[in-house]
Amino acid sequence: MLVTHLYTHPLKSAASLSLGGLDILPRGPAHDRRWMVVDGSGRFVTGRTLPGLVRVRARPVPGGLLLDAPGRPCLHVAVPAADCAHMEVEIWGDRVRAPLAAAEAGDWLSAYLGQPVHLVHMDRDAVRPVDPAHARSGDEVSFADGFPLLLISARAVHDLGQRVGRRMDITRFRPNIVVGNVQAHAEDRWRRLRIAGIEFEVAKPCTRCAFTTVDPLTGQRDGDGEPLRTLAAYRRSPKGVDFGVLLIARGEGRLQLGDRVEVVERLPD
Repeated sequence: MLVTHLYTHPLKSAASLSLGGLDILPRGPAHDRRWMVVDGSGRFVTGRTLPGLVRVRARPVPGGLLLDAPGRPCLHVAVPAADCAHMEVEIWGDRVRAPLAAAEAGDWLSAYLGQPVHLVHMDRDAVRPVDPAHARSGDEVSFADGFPLLLISARAVHDLGQRVGRRMDITRFRPNIVVGNVQAHAEDRWRRLRIAGIEFEVAKPCTRCAFTTVDPLTGQRDGDGEPLRTLAAYRRSPKGVDFGVLLIARGEGRLQLGDRVEVVERLPD
């Protein structure tokens, strides 16, 4: 089993960035979901409600972020200074005090998305614990939905595309790590794995939502409800529709394309 794709998502719900290497840190991959769009009340905004967000490219650059989107000029956003304004933001019931990016960043995003929004950053002091039901004390997560990393098998995505009747882009599913040379959904049975000397715990399956119906290339929601409709027919669990697994790293280091994936522990049969 080998790592075939690595992705990071510097701005939550914005375009996936494909990388040759990925640095693993306690909150998840470096730069992954360290920025987030929020509304005027501080509530998180994602591609579930504003699908066009997936066409924003947010690229980490020294000292900040470079924003790019169709029809918009590029904008450099500086990491907020230590004495900047802060905003209490809400993400899936968690409340975090986060630094507020310069007003021009919010204006840029507001003009593109068609509604007033702000941009916030996750600094060292913006601590967000992982759900203790699936983690250890002290585990933290970025602005990801709930866990530091998401892994999926390449074959599972290919198999889904065959069932739907058209190719499914892997980035619809927002993974950080894609594993090849393994059967579809083999990850369902993994409890612990090791890549490049780093051990990862499988926290839980990833429960899917309507965000999977947003085409990452067009920023439009697929009118036929795919691939969620097909997934619901064969991947339903008591918690919802599962596809891929959520991980917590038990170490730091760097992953690279082609790294071997070793399963250290499986769930009992």
